[in-house]
Amino acid sequence: MTRLTAQDFDQELLILFDAYVHGTIDRRGFLDGAQKFAVAGMTAGMLLTALSPKFAQAQQVPMDDARIKTERVEFASPNGSGTVKGYLARPAKATGPLPAVLVVHENRGLNPHIEDIARRLALDNYMAFAPDALTPLGGYPGDEDKARELFAKLDQTKTREDFVAAAGYLKSRADSNGKIGAVGFCYGGGVAHMLSTRLPDLNAAVSFYGNHPAASDAVKVKAPLLIHFAGTDERINASWPAYESALKAAGVRYTAHQYAGTQHGFNNDTTPRFDEASAKLAWDRTLAFFKQTLRA
Repeated sequence: MTRLTAQDFDQELLILFDAYVHGTIDRRGFLDGAQKFAVAGMTAGMLLTALSPKFAQAQQVPMDDARIKTERVEFASPNGSGTVKGYLARPAKATGPLPAVLVVHENRGLNPHIEDIARRLALDNYMAFAPDALTPLGGYPGDEDKARELFAKLDQTKTREDFVAAAGYLKSRADSNGKIGAVGFCYGGGVAHMLSTRLPDLNAAVSFYGNHPAASDAVKVKAPLLIHFAGTDERINASWPAYESALKAAGVRYTAHQYAGTQHGFNNDTTPRFDEASAKLAWDRTLAFFKQTLRA
């Protein structure tokens, strides 16, 4: 079956889907708005199904891949939710301490795609840890709609503290070499930015189309940044010039790339918004950045 891409959908429909994914409209709102695009035998519901994640089809590293070891762990978050669960992936044949990468999910919690991202990093000889912000509400529920609904109920002040605690947990592990980076996607990209303002000992932060901190927070950033933007993503891109100016004024080391013709979520290979060429380039740049900052 031919894989659908963003080019198979009207841009207005993609914007509508983005609003649905990020909670601006609910499922009914999407279906009502998508009705005018329901042509040639496609219902609004079928359009939603076509745009929604296909986790199994996109998986790159099997859960039982013998080259890596994975486990479910818990860590303490005394200033956040108390105890938080996460998914840890390491290369199976690691012989000593490893550089560590905190992997921060989108606004649906720790779904199979983010677990796959962690396994991909483990294959590149990192210890990767993906916390689940939905832990206090029972964890990722296995359904993206339910996950999105739960996510909206989180106390974001506590959730931010959970990710700060996750970074501390990862850095303090005996099998960590003490160097830690963060990579996040969408909501997680915003968390990666947040961590760069909160953790003076963070060694690297990578944001994929994430919200930026307040410009006044740029002076707190000590870690080098790598920032990936979609070409068509006004919701995120509009705030970048002000934050970039603040980063420059603060002398922060950063590199930013915008990928022409791509949609928000272009790195997520579970949906048609995935752009294979741009995702590969962005991921190669991410791995090169981590090699430079976490292995040097």
